[in-house]
Amino acid sequence: MNILIIGTGYVGTTTGLVFCEMGHKVTGLDLDHSKLESLRAGKLHFYEPGLEDLLRKHLHGENITFTPEYEKAIKENDVIFICVGTPQLHDGNADLSYVKNAAESIGENLDSYKVIVSKSTVPVGTSEMIQQWIKAKLKGEFTFDVVSNPEFLREGSALKDALKPDRIVIGTSSQKANGIMKNLYKNFICEIVETTPNTSEMIKYAANSFLALKISYINELARLCDVLDIKIKDISRGIGLDHRIGLNFLNAGIGFGGSCFPKDVNALIKTSKDKQVNLSILERALEVNKTQTDFFYQQIRNSIGNLNGKTIVIAGLAFKSNTDDIRQSPSFALIENLLKDKAIVHVHDPVVKLERPELKQFNTVEEAAYQADALIICTEWDVYQQLNWMKIKTLMRQPYIFDGRNILDKEIIKNLGFYYKGVSQ
Repeated sequence: MNILIIGTGYVGTTTGLVFCEMGHKVTGLDLDHSKLESLRAGKLHFYEPGLEDLLRKHLHGENITFTPEYEKAIKENDVIFICVGTPQLHDGNADLSYVKNAAESIGENLDSYKVIVSKSTVPVGTSEMIQQWIKAKLKGEFTFDVVSNPEFLREGSALKDALKPDRIVIGTSSQKANGIMKNLYKNFICEIVETTPNTSEMIKYAANSFLALKISYINELARLCDVLDIKIKDISRGIGLDHRIGLNFLNAGIGFGGSCFPKDVNALIKTSKDKQVNLSILERALEVNKTQTDFFYQQIRNSIGNLNGKTIVIAGLAFKSNTDDIRQSPSFALIENLLKDKAIVHVHDPVVKLERPELKQFNTVEEAAYQADALIICTEWDVYQQLNWMKIKTLMRQPYIFDGRNILDKEIIKNLGFYYKGVSQ
C-alpha cells in the first residue's frame, strides 16, 4: 500500500518507518526543508534509539521518500496520515492549526477516494472537524473517510512500541475505511480496538492522563513516606506487584514532563470545563507535579543552606532518558530556582546541548563535577548509574548527591562518603 505521512516529526517519522518494515511504500511530507534534507541524508533531527538505522535501511531500499509537495504526494498515495504537532495554547486547549492546514491541503488536492488518518493527539470531535475542513476545500465530488488512529509511543522506546504495540485503536464510522485500516495493520500481533472516532480520541487522552495520575500519586505519597522515614521504593514494589495496579509509572521522582503528559492532561481538563464537568482528580495530579520540583528543591536548600555562589551540577536535561526532548523537563524548574538563588549552575546531558550563557555545559560529568558543592540527578540516564562515584567524590568540593530519580543505591553512595538524598529514600 502507498502511504503518505504528513509531518516528519517524532510520531510521523517513526510511523512511516514502521510501515516500511511492514512492506509498504511511504512518502514523508513536510514544509520544513531542513528536516527533509536531514532525513534524506539518513539523519534524524531528533534523538530516538534505533530509528536512524531503520531510516538508512529504507532509504537504501527506496521504501521511503521525502517531499514538500502536497499535490503530487496526495494524489499518489492511498492512505494519508496526519502526524503534525498539536502544542498547548495558553488557555489549555490543543492548537489545531497544523491539523487544519494539513486537512485543507488534502481537500485542495484530493482527486480520488482516500482514507485520512488522524494520528496526532487531538481533542474529542476533531475527526469531525477534519472532515469539514477537507469538504470545504474539495474541488470535485470526491469521497473520503476520516479515521482516528492515536499513537501510544514512549519517547526513548518508540521503535519497540511501534513494532510491537499493546493495542491498535481504529476509530471510524466507515466499514470500508475500517477494512483498509485492518488490512494495513494485518502484520501486527496485538488486540485491535474498533470504535467511533470520538471514543478513539478520548482513549488517547484517558490513557496519558491515567499514567500521569499514577506518577503524581506515588510522588505525593513519597512526601508522606519521607516524613515517616519509609522508603518509597518498597511501597512502589509492594503495591505494584498487584496485577491490578502494576509496577510501571510508580517510580517516585521530581515529576513528569515531555510533550505529552502535561499537554494532554491540560487539554482533557479544558474539554471537561467546556462541558461543565469537574475532573478535580486530574487537576490535583497537575498541581502535585507542578510542586514536586519545589518540594525537592526545598530539601536541597535545607541540606546545603545558602546557595549563593555555590556550584551545583544538574545531571540530565531531557525529561526522561533516551530522548533529547526537554519540553517541560523538571530539570529546568530546578535550574531556574538555582539561578534565582545565585548559584553557579553546571549542566550535563549525554545528548541535549544548550546555548544558555548563564549555564556552563560540560561534555562529561567529571568535568561538570569539578569543585562542585552538590550534584542533582534529574534524568535517569544509564551513564549516571555507571559512573565511578568514588572519582566524582574526589573532584567535588562538597560531596552532596541529590537523586531526583532514585537511580542510585543509597547505601553504596553513603558508604563512599557522600551525603545522599533521594525522593523518600
